[in-house]
Amino acid sequence: MSDDVRPFEEPFARFRQVLAEAEATGMADPNAMTVASVDAAGQPSARVVLLKSFDERGFVFYTNLESRKGTEILAHPRVSLSFWWRELGKQVIVLGTAGQVPDAEADAYFATRPRTSQLGAWASQQSQPLPGGRGHLLAEVARLEAQHFLRPVPRPPHWSGFRVVPHWIELWVAGAFRLHDRTVYERVEGGWRMTQRYP
Repeated sequence: MSDDVRPFEEPFARFRQVLAEAEATGMADPNAMTVASVDAAGQPSARVVLLKSFDERGFVFYTNLESRKGTEILAHPRVSLSFWWRELGKQVIVLGTAGQVPDAEADAYFATRPRTSQLGAWASQQSQPLPGGRGHLLAEVARLEAQHFLRPVPRPPHWSGFRVVPHWIELWVAGAFRLHDRTVYERVEGGWRMTQRYP
């Protein structure tokens, strides 16, 4: 293995360390990340979601597959993730390809969600117009609660997770006078090629 090629786990170990630093600050939602996708016309769109798990296989988040991001990612699975921790002066950018997690994995995570969140996954036609306003949504949640009274709420077929398998991971650390530190990991055969970049 050449000097600039690092083992597969290295960028994930560095990410784990930075995420732990963010969690230690007590900030709200240190696992928040921006997910950028693109539609058929090439129009990008971005939104903040919560990272739910990660390992050497990739970064996982959950969503309604019929939402704007869901339909865009299913049609065009190349995405970008961006994490920004102002308190640390650190950022991570991930470029990769998203694929659905296995049903068993989605079922297991869905079972850990608060019951009202589970009901909301059924009630919300995410990204679609909401006739009747918020009252209509709350009424639908109440109807579903009555329907599933004293019974577990199953995972909706249109709700699942995406695992973003990265081919590029960049760690950015703020420096004085804008002399920032940028480390880029690019996936290559046998591991990750690491390079330092100009700020």
